[in-house]
Amino acid sequence: MNQIYRRKVLSIALPMTIASLSIPLLGLVDTSILGHLERALYLGAVAAGSSVLTIIFWLFAFLRMGSTGLTARAWGANDYDRCRELLAQSLVLATLLGSFLVLFQQPLLNTALTLIKPSNEVRQLAFEYCQIRIFAAPATFGTLCIMGWLLGLQQVKSALLLMLSTNAANIGLDFLFIIGMEMNSEGAAWASFFAEILGFTLAVALAVLSLSGMKGSINWRHLCQWCRYGEFLKVNQHLFIRTACLVFTMIFFTAQGARQGDNFLAANAILMQLLLLIAYTQDGFAHAAESLTGHAIGTNKLDYFYLVCRETALWGLGISCIATACYFFFPASIIAIFTDLPEITATAREYWPWLNTLPLAGVICFMADGIFIGSGKTRAMQYSMMLATFGLFLPAWYLSRALGNHGLWMSYLIFLCGRSVLMGGLFTFYSRRNLWLQNKT
Repeated sequence: MNQIYRRKVLSIALPMTIASLSIPLLGLVDTSILGHLERALYLGAVAAGSSVLTIIFWLFAFLRMGSTGLTARAWGANDYDRCRELLAQSLVLATLLGSFLVLFQQPLLNTALTLIKPSNEVRQLAFEYCQIRIFAAPATFGTLCIMGWLLGLQQVKSALLLMLSTNAANIGLDFLFIIGMEMNSEGAAWASFFAEILGFTLAVALAVLSLSGMKGSINWRHLCQWCRYGEFLKVNQHLFIRTACLVFTMIFFTAQGARQGDNFLAANAILMQLLLLIAYTQDGFAHAAESLTGHAIGTNKLDYFYLVCRETALWGLGISCIATACYFFFPASIIAIFTDLPEITATAREYWPWLNTLPLAGVICFMADGIFIGSGKTRAMQYSMMLATFGLFLPAWYLSRALGNHGLWMSYLIFLCGRSVLMGGLFTFYSRRNLWLQNKT
């Protein structure tokens, strides 16, 4: 029986790992193309602009995470009406939130760029980049909702198709707009905009196909009754605050790098892209944990729950070890992929040792995120992230300001280690007290 469950983990995790890798691959392609242009200005602009939008969009990542956990538990309990309602509720919220961003883009973008504080020349290009991409926000949020819903239903092939198609389109459009049409950072923005629209169109088609084979129906009047959104909003409230803390950490990190100069901004962007590459590789197993632990809780199978936790954690550890070895032995070759500008190369090499430590530092918190989302323990995630951000990262940065960029990277390492320790401790607490099957978040 254990072998059956192990195969189930891999049947979800491996396709989602491939799909997740397409996300940092997109960032790597952007960085690589722009890093080989004649001026570091364009790489800095996209680094700043994409950081701003990533920060803004990450704030609403709960639309995917909340959908996955709730849908998985409803699916495990054979509540098909609830599965339909969750999809509709998430799309209503996605439309409202996406429209809000479009309407209030000017103050939002100005505030975010003011916090990052790039040079004036980089700021102008970054603002133009953001203005183009933010109009796709409703489509981006809608795709997040449908992606989370498909994962909750364990429809991995559909989720894989959606992610690969969207990111492959973006990469192809990058080459067309940036190189073919010589649009530089503006071309990168238009490539992302059109890819998001295409992705949402495909997502809707996949959702309709899934609904056609699902039992049950939806009461459309419920979508107009705010009380019906209670469970969805409660879970997403915790995930929103948790994600807001993570976003704050990332924007603070980017801002401190930008204040040291465009070369530091660009070099930090390369190192962060490489760290995100590992995080997204592990995300395939975190997604499997979300879907399968949620299903295990919905069916009250605690032995299945612990098996999923163990399998995903071991795979995450293995990925981190491989990444650490690659980054340790091949720094020059990896950096050369992204840029041939001497000043950025030299800066990236100086801070490379920090990258060697980060994959192993974050493996526990990356895997635990999937477990806690799937099981619905989102309140614990919220408080642990708040403590790691304001109790560890900020004090560490403040005390190490004299170390400059080294102090910044050391603070981020402490942040990841702290998150891993806190989440590991919470997992042990819930396990020893047999709290996983309780409904409290």
